[in-house]
Amino acid sequence: MVENVSRTVLSNGVRVVTESIPTVQSVAVGLWASAGSRDEEPRLRGISHFLEHMFFKGTERRPTAKQIADEMDALGGYLNAFTDKEFTCYYARVLSEHLPVGLDILTDMLTGSLFDPEETAKERKVVLEEIKRRDDDPEDMVHDLFAETIYPDHALGLPVIGSVETVSAFTPEDLRGYVARRYGPKSLVVAAAGNLEHEAVVALAEQMLGSLPAGEPNAPLTRPVATPGHLLYSRPTEQVNFCVGVGGYGQHDDEKYPLAILDSILGGSMGARLFQEIREKRGLAYSVGSYCMNHREGGYFAGYGGTSPENFEECLDLIRIEFEKVRKDGVSEAELQRSKNQFRGALIMAQESMSSRMTRLGKAELYFDKVPPLAEALAKIDAVTVADVHAIAEAILPADASKLTIAAVGPFEEADKEALAEAE
Repeated sequence: MVENVSRTVLSNGVRVVTESIPTVQSVAVGLWASAGSRDEEPRLRGISHFLEHMFFKGTERRPTAKQIADEMDALGGYLNAFTDKEFTCYYARVLSEHLPVGLDILTDMLTGSLFDPEETAKERKVVLEEIKRRDDDPEDMVHDLFAETIYPDHALGLPVIGSVETVSAFTPEDLRGYVARRYGPKSLVVAAAGNLEHEAVVALAEQMLGSLPAGEPNAPLTRPVATPGHLLYSRPTEQVNFCVGVGGYGQHDDEKYPLAILDSILGGSMGARLFQEIREKRGLAYSVGSYCMNHREGGYFAGYGGTSPENFEECLDLIRIEFEKVRKDGVSEAELQRSKNQFRGALIMAQESMSSRMTRLGKAELYFDKVPPLAEALAKIDAVTVADVHAIAEAILPADASKLTIAAVGPFEEADKEALAEAE
């Protein structure tokens, strides 16, 4: 697998990573900041996400949100952003000849945003509506509640979106101060993939970001400790949406590779154990599966699903049983090989998207200060054995079901909470 990845660090610390794909006619470019909800002090919870909105609301050179949108539309391009617990990314997809303008729009948003008081007040209402939408979507909300439950005393357990109380209090001065502290050059990565020349992207980045003053480095966090427990959140819904999980591994832990295989076998596909047992054999759920969350300092593993209230306890029991089976008996060679093929297929097929390539570059640079070759990840997955997966299952899946963390959203009554507590 041929990769043409290049990396340059500007004199002020901004990192530029690119992958040249001369056979396409477009470029995906992202401006990544190592600033997310993990870095927010209590009164500023949600400000990284709020900034994601405000960077689109007008700059000194492009005073209105419409002007920013119109300029990107005129290129036939696409502009968007997303916020995570550990980073924020502003990105554009453009034809290769429009890369200079696309990157100029992104960097202008970062360096020249006005944070107008009137626009701040309007966008505050938008974000508050977004919080309400999250709260009205139990399938989404339950994952935030699970993170809060498994990490009750850690920044990684807090929701990216913040709270009504904190968002309602943000001021333009708060936004400017946070940008000054967290969006310094050593926090920034310019990542681009497509039909490009690395030296040209470096020259553009130097021109647009080379004079940025230094900001604060991210303070290291302690490794989160997974906390067993359960939270039943009462909402008048037709289904119960739930997560059941345990602590896992971080981006720098080699154990994340056998855990990825375990995740795939338990809930990563239509052929996975949870899907087959809960949906196909019993018809108890439409959506059921599992996932790994790998942060810089740690992570967790969770099964999830949505089911009718009367089937909730049965679904929990079935997940506990599958966890216990794999903890005691491990996995088969056939399951291992199938999961390796799924991992390889997903990783390689993602390379057909310039956006996916750009995202890999940006995340790798932020997590590892380099971009490991794809072949390295494939080799580490390929090296996983049945014994490795069994060892991970034994290490993280508890023999005592009361050590699991459970979060659920549904039409619960106090008796339901008491019954779950007694069952644990």
